[in-house]
Amino acid sequence: MNYLILVNRQHPCPADLPLDLIPVHPGYPNILLEREAVRALARLMEKLDGWRSIVPVSGWRSMEEQEKLYQNALAESGPKFAEQYVALPGHSEHQTGLAIDLGLRQPEIDLIRPAFPYEGICQKFRKLAPLYGFVERYPAKKEAVTGIAHEPWHFRYVGRSHAQRMTNLGLTLEEYLT
Repeated sequence: MNYLILVNRQHPCPADLPLDLIPVHPGYPNILLEREAVRALARLMEKLDGWRSIVPVSGWRSMEEQEKLYQNALAESGPKFAEQYVALPGHSEHQTGLAIDLGLRQPEIDLIRPAFPYEGICQKFRKLAPLYGFVERYPAKKEAVTGIAHEPWHFRYVGRSHAQRMTNLGLTLEEYLT
């Protein structure tokens, strides 16, 4: 699989993308990612003992699930919010099986914008993520480049060498691929 696949408003997710999806963790059988991304996430979470404090909120999404999420965000929060935080169906990284939304374990978790602060275990995850192939996909001050609002909870698997290079250079996937 091409871990550097770019999916955004201008680049739709290919319909024939080969997916090898498995659950991210036995405790979350309905949250799926591509097999290699799951392996990397498991190693990272083991290093941090992260499963006690960090929960997977969303992984792979079908076209139908993305459509429902988008329509719900549109109806409940309006077009501006939906455009900033929810990708159009067919244009979501979640449809690749390489993107995961993570949240700090709390009694109530916002499924669109889960809490993932720049401190504590979340910041430790963020710092180690590139060593395991993950990047914070929608960083602050890069909205004009990505077309998506800052999402500190959204991580994308791109592979170790690419993740380290992107992080060291401060590049988004769009910038890295151009």
